Parts: sequence; structure tokens; C-alpha cells
Amino acid sequence: MPKKIPMRKCVATGEQLPKKELLRIVRTPEGELKIDTTGRTNGHGAYLKKDAAAVETAKKKGALKSALGMDIPDEFWDEIRNAVNG
Repeated sequence: MPKKIPMRKCVATGEQLPKKELLRIVRTPEGELKIDTTGRTNGHGAYLKKDAAAVETAKKKGALKSALGMDIPDEFWDEIRNAVNG
């Protein structure tokens, strides 16, 4: 039987994508924002497609802000862009 691929929904585009194609952004229990590279960081996570256009859409629509329930500082958007562009 083939292994099930974990699917997650991008907060910007609404697409269901394999977890590997998404970037997980976490609001930790301490209220910090982190880019979760392991997929195991403790806290409330939101997934974002690893795509520059999706990042801009998320910023414009405030998708991450509403998904994580907190303001996203501009410096953190830069970190996200760097992570997406590899």
C-alpha cells in the first residue's frame, strides 16, 4: 500500500498541497514567530506555499495574521521571503 502523503492547506492560496511543498510558520506558546523547518516546533502553525507570489498574497490579504492571530512584523516577512527563495 502506498504511503499516505500528508496534505496541508496554504493560508494564502487555499490550495491543498503536500506538506513538503509548504513552509510552516509557527506562533510559539511564548508568542514568538518562527519558521519551522522541522515541522515539529511546538505551537500554532500555518502553512504557506513555497512561492514568492503566495508570500505576497498572504501579506496583502493578512492571511498569516489571521491564521496565527498576531501581527507579522516586516522583518519576519523578509525571513519568509528568504526561506521561500532558498
